[in-house]
This record gives sequence, structure tokens and C-alpha cells, in this order.
Amino acid sequence: MTVLVAQSTAHAMLDAIETDLGASPVLYLRSGTPPATLAAADTGTLISTIAMAADAFLSAAAWAKAITAALSDTSADAAGTLGHWRIKTSGGVSKLSGTITATGGGGDMTVDNVNVALGQQIDVTSFSIGFPVANQG
Repeated sequence: MTVLVAQSTAHAMLDAIETDLGASPVLYLRSGTPPATLAAADTGTLISTIAMAADAFLSAAAWAKAITAALSDTSADAAGTLGHWRIKTSGGVSKLSGTITATGGGGDMTVDNVNVALGQQIDVTSFSIGFPVANQG
């Protein structure tokens, strides 16, 4: 079954995500594949922790919600190959999760380099939350 959604409704839904995240969410970049559910325990090695701005995303537009500013970590917490990310509330509740690839690799989030050395800078090159094209009414 396909449900069509008006663009204004999709934008309202996307904007509600930021409200649910609350102030100052945290982005965690980890190795390996993402857990099957948000309720599942973290998997992989924690490679980077990035504090996001209190207003982390722009208002939804064109069926998507993009970050307000570039995200980067000036010093990776551990070495490893990035594979997935999680965004949690400042209280540690998982709210969003997805895959990471190098720029141009098609992941939900892309970074400048997925092979990270301890202390290396990591730059997020692309990240937005979108509404599936099949549901655009």
C-alpha cells in the first residue's frame, strides 16, 4: 500500500523530528552496521561523538530537512571504519539512525573519509532527512 502525503504535511512531519530530538542532540559515528531497531543496544566501535547545535536542522523544504551547519569532529575518539550513525537526545535516547559512506557513496550520511585514524578530523559532507519519493502526493 502506498500512502500519498501532501508536501505541507511531509514538511510538518519532518519539522516534528527536531522537536522530538530536543535541544542539543548528539551525533554518534560508529563502525559496522546499524542495530536493527532504535531500541537495540549500540553496536560497533564508537569512533566519533559530535555535539549538534540546539537548532540542529533547517526548516523542512523540498521534501527534506537539512542540517543547519557543517558537522565535524576535530579529533576522532578511536580508529576504525565508519559504518553507521545514531542521533540521540541529550539524555541518551536514540531517535535516528542510518548508514555512513564516503562522499558520493550513497549513504544516509556521507563523510570525507570513512577510514578514520585516532585523533583524525572527520567532516560530515552531506546529511539530510527526506520523505520517500513514493509518498509524495
